[in-house]
Amino acid sequence: MKRIGFLLIGLLLSITVIGQEKQNNFEISKSIDIYNSLLRELNLNYVDEINPAELNEAAIDAMLSGLDPYTVFIPESEIESYRLMTTGEYGGIGALIQFDGEYTRISEPYEGWPAQKAGLQAGDAILAVNGIDTHNKPTDQVSELLKGQPGTEVKLKIKRYGVEKPIEFTLKREKVKIDNISYATVFDNGIGYVSFNSFTKEAASEMKQHLLEMKKDHELKGFIIDLRGNGGGLLNEAVDIVNLFIPKGKPVVATKGKSQHAGSLYATTNQPIDEQLPLAILVDGGSASASEILAGAIQDYDRGVVIGQRTFGKGLVQNILPLSYNTQMKVTIAKYYIPSGRCIQEIDYSKNGKRNPEGLTDRTGGKTENGEIKEDTLGKPFKTMAGRTVYEGHGIMPDVKVEPIPYATATAYLYGKNYIFDYATKFAFEHKSIAPAKDFKIDDATYNDFMKFVKEKGFTYTTESERRLTELKKMAKEEGYLESIKDQVEALESKLLADKENDLVKNRKDIEDLLRLEIVSRYYFQVGRIEASLTNDDDLKEAFNILLDKERYDSILKP
Repeated sequence: MKRIGFLLIGLLLSITVIGQEKQNNFEISKSIDIYNSLLRELNLNYVDEINPAELNEAAIDAMLSGLDPYTVFIPESEIESYRLMTTGEYGGIGALIQFDGEYTRISEPYEGWPAQKAGLQAGDAILAVNGIDTHNKPTDQVSELLKGQPGTEVKLKIKRYGVEKPIEFTLKREKVKIDNISYATVFDNGIGYVSFNSFTKEAASEMKQHLLEMKKDHELKGFIIDLRGNGGGLLNEAVDIVNLFIPKGKPVVATKGKSQHAGSLYATTNQPIDEQLPLAILVDGGSASASEILAGAIQDYDRGVVIGQRTFGKGLVQNILPLSYNTQMKVTIAKYYIPSGRCIQEIDYSKNGKRNPEGLTDRTGGKTENGEIKEDTLGKPFKTMAGRTVYEGHGIMPDVKVEPIPYATATAYLYGKNYIFDYATKFAFEHKSIAPAKDFKIDDATYNDFMKFVKEKGFTYTTESERRLTELKKMAKEEGYLESIKDQVEALESKLLADKENDLVKNRKDIEDLLRLEIVSRYYFQVGRIEASLTNDDDLKEAFNILLDKERYDSILKP
C-alpha cells in the first residue's frame, strides 16, 4: 500500500512539473508575441524614426537588470572584451587607458607590447584613432576603436606633455596576452612570492612552473600567493592551483544550480608538488570568485594561512551562451560551495540584496565598533578539516586580519583627481632615468616641487568637517542661533583652513608612497610598480612574520 502511495505522489509531482513547464512555455510565447507586436507598431506609428537595435538592447538590459549583475547581454561589438576575461588575450595595442574628463589617456603601456614598443607613454592623450576624433568619447568607446584583428594597423594622434604639436603613431595590433603572474621572486629570507593577477588559460601551469623553479634554486621557507585585487576567472585553473598543495582526490569546489548540467564536483586529480611548504594567501576586498575558491579551499583544508581583509563574496557561476546574430549572454547558472560546505556568495540577489557603502548587505547586518562583523550576523558556521570554525555568507574571512590604513581626504583627492598621475608625467618628462624601482625614493626637493605643482594647478577639496560645519551653519540660521554662535563658527572655520593648508605636509608619507609608485611605473612598468610597492607592505610583513615563526603558523591552523 505504501509503495502505491509513493508512486501516486511521484506521479502527481511529475504532472505538476510538466504542467508548470507548459505554463512557462506559454508565458514565454505570449511575451515574445506581445514584444514583437509592440516593436512593430512603434516602428509604424511613432512620430519620429526609431532605432530598433538600440530599443531592443535597452529592453534586454532592462529585463536582465532585475537579476544579478553578472547575468548580462553581450552584443557583437563587445565580444573581444569578454574574450580577454576568459583567455587573457585580445587583439590590440597593449595598454591601460583612462578618461580624464576630456580625452582618454594612456595610463600604463604594457612592457613589450605594441604601445610601449612604438613609444607611447603614460600620460599621452589620444586625440584621434584612425582619423576618428575621440574628444569626450568615454573609455569603452575608445577601447573598441583600439582593439581589432592582430596584424591590422591602427593610427593614433597623440598629445604629449611638454610637446607643442600632436604626434602621430602607426601601430600594428598584436594578440596581446596578459600574464596571470605579473611578478615572482624569492626574498632574501627564503620566502617565495607570486603576484597573481587573474585565472585565465594556463594560470595553473604558470604557477607550477614558478614554484618548481623556486624549489630548484632555493631552499624555500615559505610561499606567498598574492590574490589582492584578483577578480577571478576560470574555475578549473583555481582547482589545479589548489592541487599543487593538496593531495589527489580531494574535493575543491562544488557547483549547484537549477539544471542538472549546472551541478558538478571539482576535485584534485594529480599528485601535489608540495604538501608541507608553509603557505600564506594574501587577500582583500578585490579578491573574488576563483580567488575566493583558491583561498577558501586552502583555508578549509588548513593548508595555509589567509591574511589581509575580507574578500568580495562572489560565489556565483556564469556560463557564456551563444545567441543569434553573433551575440552572447553571460548567465548565472549555479553557486560555488567550497570543501567545508559553505557558499562564498555574500549577497542574495533573489531577495534583492544590495551592497551598502560599508560593503555589507541588509541581510548581513552591521559591524561592531572596532569594524568586525557582528557575531549575530556572521552567517551559518562550518568547520575546516582540522575543526576550526568558519562562516558562510561573507566571502572569505582571513585567518589573520590586517587593517588597511585609510587615506586622508587630501590624499584621496590628490589620487582620484589625477594630481599624482599628472605630476608623474611631468617628472618623467624632466628626468630621463631614476634609481632601480625598489631603491627609488621621493626626496625633499621632489616633494617640494610636487606641492608647488598642485598649488599652481589650483588643488582644492572639501573635507567632511567643512561639510558638517556648513550644515551646522544652515541649521543654526534656520533655528535663529547663527548670530549668537557666529564668532565660534568663524574661529572654527579659520582653524580648519589653517590645518587644511598643512595637509600636504601632514600626510606626506601616504602621498609620497602613491607618488613613488606612479613615478616608478613610468620607467619600470608593472613589474617596477610591484617591486616598489612591496618595500612598504603591511600584509607582506605579516606574512613574513607568520611563515618564519613555525609555532605561530601551526597555532593559527589549529582549532
